[in-house]
Amino acid sequence: MGVKGERMSWVEIESEAELRELLGEVMPRAATKERTRLHERDRQWLATSPFCLIATADADGNCDVSPKGDPAGFAHVIDDTMIAIPERPGNRRADGFRNILSNPHVGLIFLIPGRNETLRVNGRARLVREAPFFDEMIVKGHRPKLALVVEIEQIMFHCAKAFMRSALWRPEKWGPDALPSHATLVKELQTTPETLEELETYYSDAAYRKKLYEV
Repeated sequence: MGVKGERMSWVEIESEAELRELLGEVMPRAATKERTRLHERDRQWLATSPFCLIATADADGNCDVSPKGDPAGFAHVIDDTMIAIPERPGNRRADGFRNILSNPHVGLIFLIPGRNETLRVNGRARLVREAPFFDEMIVKGHRPKLALVVEIEQIMFHCAKAFMRSALWRPEKWGPDALPSHATLVKELQTTPETLEELETYYSDAAYRKKLYEV
């Protein structure tokens, strides 16, 4: 039986009532952990985090998740209700930024390597191309061309279970060589004039490091 045939036997959840019947009610601590302003502990977490994921959706609901990383503390705290994420040189697709232009709602997850908890921030975003605080986000001489400014609507710490189940921070569980190199994947999945050898050079750590902050 193929996938289409199997799908005929799937039992889908179609209401929140069904969902609650299956999962149960929200645990009290989980229900009351949402906040709307930065606490000092939130500020400390942001000052220690070198990496976050930003989720966006366009006006039609098409979604995107984009990783952002920089030296720890790259998320600039403007005040207790607003933070800014600097944009660094990338592939210029700007998928998430284009989404924000039509739908400002965003979700962010801030990670600290080795910590199983995460800091979640939900809010409304805007794209800012110039502001005085840009001078505080200079890294290796690179002043960002724009920043994602997020007005916080909801902030909370998230539990550790997903990271514990995945053993994300346990090196003995890692398998970086289980798949071919990124250059090989690009050559197999995209139409590109470069040879595999040229792509291996282009995507090498040494070459990428030279372009981390180059415009």
